[in-house]
Amino acid sequence: MCHNHEHSACCEEHSHNHSTDKKTIFRIIISILLLSSALFFNPASAIKTSIIIFAYLLAGGDILLKAIKNILSKDIFDENFLMSIATIGAVILGEYPEAAMVMILYQTGEFLQSQAVKKSKKSISELMNIRPDYANIENSDGTTKKVAPQEVKINDIVLVKAGEKIPLDGIITDGYAIIDTRALTGESVPTKVKEGDSVISGCINTNGLIKIKVTKSFKESTVSKILKLVEEAGERKTKTENFITKFAKYYTPIVVLLALLLTIIPPIFTGITLQNFQIWGYRALIFLVISCPCALVISIPLSFFAGIGAASKNGILIKGSSFIERLAHTNTIIFDKTGTLTKGVFEVVKVVPFNGIEKQNLIELAAKAEHYSNHPIALSLKQAYKNNETETESIFQIANMEEIAGKGIKAQIDNKIILVGNNELMTEYAISYKQSQEAGTIVHVARITDDEKLYLGYIVISDKLKEDTIPAINSIKKQVKELIMLTGDSTSTAENISKKTGITKFYAELLPSDKVTKVEEIMAKSTNKDSVIFVGDGINDAPVLTRADIGIAMGALGSDAAIEASDVVIMDDKLSKISTLLKISKKTMKIAKENIVFAIGVKIIFLVLGAIGVMTMWGAVFADVGVTLVAVLNALRILK
Repeated sequence: MCHNHEHSACCEEHSHNHSTDKKTIFRIIISILLLSSALFFNPASAIKTSIIIFAYLLAGGDILLKAIKNILSKDIFDENFLMSIATIGAVILGEYPEAAMVMILYQTGEFLQSQAVKKSKKSISELMNIRPDYANIENSDGTTKKVAPQEVKINDIVLVKAGEKIPLDGIITDGYAIIDTRALTGESVPTKVKEGDSVISGCINTNGLIKIKVTKSFKESTVSKILKLVEEAGERKTKTENFITKFAKYYTPIVVLLALLLTIIPPIFTGITLQNFQIWGYRALIFLVISCPCALVISIPLSFFAGIGAASKNGILIKGSSFIERLAHTNTIIFDKTGTLTKGVFEVVKVVPFNGIEKQNLIELAAKAEHYSNHPIALSLKQAYKNNETETESIFQIANMEEIAGKGIKAQIDNKIILVGNNELMTEYAISYKQSQEAGTIVHVARITDDEKLYLGYIVISDKLKEDTIPAINSIKKQVKELIMLTGDSTSTAENISKKTGITKFYAELLPSDKVTKVEEIMAKSTNKDSVIFVGDGINDAPVLTRADIGIAMGALGSDAAIEASDVVIMDDKLSKISTLLKISKKTMKIAKENIVFAIGVKIIFLVLGAIGVMTMWGAVFADVGVTLVAVLNALRILK
């Protein structure tokens, strides 16, 4: 049982080490043997009373000491105080065996509960068992040395053998392997990696030998950031957890007052006699034992902790239990298009030249203008040019390249201004261009000289849907009211994706700042209870991820921007994980509410039984321990 109503302290109270467990078991067994041996003595024997009192102190001495310390520190009303005054009262009334047995049962119950909680936390921690224990660093003479991952520096070369965890993020410089990413992504399908590929810490090399050039220190590595997120996840309390904390704060002094009134008021009406005071005093003590709110204080935080663990098992990182509560009340989900619904891998599917320019020259001009850009569209243009490159490649001189946010590129090539971008860019420079309704991203190309503004044509670039987008959207539709898509692409492209996915509501041709504004507009229409989720790829969507009620970063494994900006990180590229996340959140909230209703309901019933004299003190302890264990076991159902 927990001895502090604060969630974090509750967790600490149950973090018993092996030595403490052994001592607790030893004290319980010796106390039971002493109490049993006392039965062979005469009831009026002073030896019998002494043995029982010794058994009582052995079993509950630490409870009494904690109660005294708490009183001195003005933190009076907790379970230690309730058990202390209940058992001391029993001793005063001459009920020595009951006082000792209550302490033994209480300690036994506390031990069983601590074991249940500890086991659950161990199983949850094992889900994220990704921390590397060592790194094999390669020395300049070719030998290797085993060191702690924290000692490895950037640009060091580490060797990872078959069966070992990749200790730090880096790039493979030699070798080929199949790595298991299950602990990070929840996916059982292994990934093939080779020389030149980037790999992240926490994955397991299942075969082969690879050499990795370290690109991040251990502190900045993916595994460290993930572990930090999991460790800090419990710090953000939900409204439900805050309610339990406040409830326990006021509940305990109220039941102490009620117990006092139960001792005084009934005898006033039934007759002020010593026997009456003893009867009602005993019932008041039972009332106190039953009133311990351990089931709530332990099981509710554990429910949310288990929810975070279940999500981690599925490759989903939730930054705090408060987000589980918001996720369970999701009304609207807003999706970014590129990299979220689609693969984010663009390819040129059509080239339409105008005014006498050849297709190859149009592609070449566009690729050269985009030479210094790393935008996905720029990469696709450069790849298309590279695929069609001939021996008679033109030599261009590129200068004064300017990237115009949300519109395109302006570059000076051979003393001519080349514009490569969307409709807005053409309009801004008064270029008479060809409107196109083709599905895909339309990239216009124009040339400006001192004499003329010449439209050279357009290039159609297409982005494919992810394989699981359509089934994932169908599943998510069953769980929320509204799905919306935001994109910077043209309306025709957005319409095409809309028809394929079934996301009927969309907003197209948005600049990054427009996306933030649109999310704010949608949130303004939503009620305070309902949450608005934004799902993005985590790299270019940081402002929107931060602004939404819940920001979910997709496929963000190893992305610093995603981990920092989002509230939830889906560590692989599976859109279907959102449906899993919603199910886990709703199940967690359902079980937390079940525990609240069950614990409070059963407590009320037993409190009434105790007050009217039906319940004994032994029964009261069994009831308290039983309710707590049932609530703990119910909380662990979330892991399944």
